[in-house]
Amino acid sequence: MDDDVRHPAPGLLQVGSGVTAVLDAVRSAGGRPFLVGGCVRDALLTPGSRPADVDVEVFGLDLDRVAAALARVGRVDEVGRSFAVLKVRRDGEDIDVSVPRGDPATPLREAARRRDYTVNALVFDPATEEVVDVVGGLADLRAGVLRHTGPAFAEDPLRVLRGVQFAARFGFRLAPETAQLGRDLLPAHADLATERVWGEWRKLAEKGRYLSAALAVLVDSGWLATVPQLARLSGVRQDPRWHPEGDALTHSGLAGDAAAVLADEAGLTGDDRTVVVLGALLHDLGKARYTQHRSDGRITSHGHAEGGVAPVEELLTSIGAPAALVSRITPIVREHMTAITTGGRPSAAAVRRLARRLEPASITEWSLVCGADHAGRGTGSGPNPAASWLEVAASSGVDERAGRLLLRGSDLVALGHAPGRHFAPVMRAALAAQDDGEFVNHAGAVDWLARVEADGRLARLLAEGRQRAADRG
Repeated sequence: MDDDVRHPAPGLLQVGSGVTAVLDAVRSAGGRPFLVGGCVRDALLTPGSRPADVDVEVFGLDLDRVAAALARVGRVDEVGRSFAVLKVRRDGEDIDVSVPRGDPATPLREAARRRDYTVNALVFDPATEEVVDVVGGLADLRAGVLRHTGPAFAEDPLRVLRGVQFAARFGFRLAPETAQLGRDLLPAHADLATERVWGEWRKLAEKGRYLSAALAVLVDSGWLATVPQLARLSGVRQDPRWHPEGDALTHSGLAGDAAAVLADEAGLTGDDRTVVVLGALLHDLGKARYTQHRSDGRITSHGHAEGGVAPVEELLTSIGAPAALVSRITPIVREHMTAITTGGRPSAAAVRRLARRLEPASITEWSLVCGADHAGRGTGSGPNPAASWLEVAASSGVDERAGRLLLRGSDLVALGHAPGRHFAPVMRAALAAQDDGEFVNHAGAVDWLARVEADGRLARLLAEGRQRAADRG
């Protein structure tokens, strides 16, 4: 290892007692441990921070001897013998410990060249407190470039998507030769397991801050073609009066950037952040079909919000998004123009109805996407038109999500009506009255039902229900 390029970095990585115990155990068994991968990259990007996840690579010992040494440290689980990875739990820390694939005597230089990008191939030697750089990763990190380490990159085409999510997280761009390799690997996308594809998209949404950079990597690598619903926005012109930033794809990236900021300011994490970031990134997919160029020179896209639901469902399903997330994102896309088209300050009833249409998404998630839409217009960016809807929701006691129907079928039965499908029109009328604020609890719902019975509407609604049930057979 004498020809490795080493750079002194005292104090670069401050690790916990669990990692220290792992390092000591490996050394006692005759191995040489190094800290590798994201923990080194992130420590260099944000000096002084303590890594949340630590990966240790061991040279000089085979996997069985490493496992035996670590058994004295804590619980050891084997998570991938084909990749020679062990997970150790100690002092509340989860530490991944690996050996180079193949021969444990593999040189450090060769092991580094089997990693995906040069910025992830940086190694920290805890014994000497030096960063070992054998592939030019430090220069690429300073330049914000994602460059593949060598021919081994092509062994796993998913690494292209890893580059997309790294771009989303760090704002990096793709090196020209890596972009060309990505285009060469495009046909292999069809063979990737959907679960692995979603894993990269999920990280993009949960951790990404530079969605426009991620789109640039998708474009440069040719992998934008893997999400054709999004690719169709490229070149779709927008009315420069409202969208001076450029085409619909450019706007989508900028909206994604804004959504990441707004979601972080709101303290969102996990699925909640994913809903807002992907909702913003995909909110305008309907423009690919609904954009029209009028004879007076204006560009319109009437109906694109509702028309965007189907392509959003298609895209999210194709990348493996869980159905529960799809069901939250699509109503936000469908309703993202509501605050603009309604105009003025909404009534409490309008906010309640919106909350019901948004289920299972929340008004706050919807408002953040609306805000990102308007903040993602370059010099045409403006305030969030959904702000007044949130104010009305707060001042009138409207819940984040629409409440359940307060009237019960048993309330109709108590009046002597046999249960059945003919109750449906009554329940719909009760729901509308509830959203209008005519009652706010079950007792109020029962009083409303009594009034409806007294004025004859109940009989008419039940008759309507019986007729519909008969027509359906």
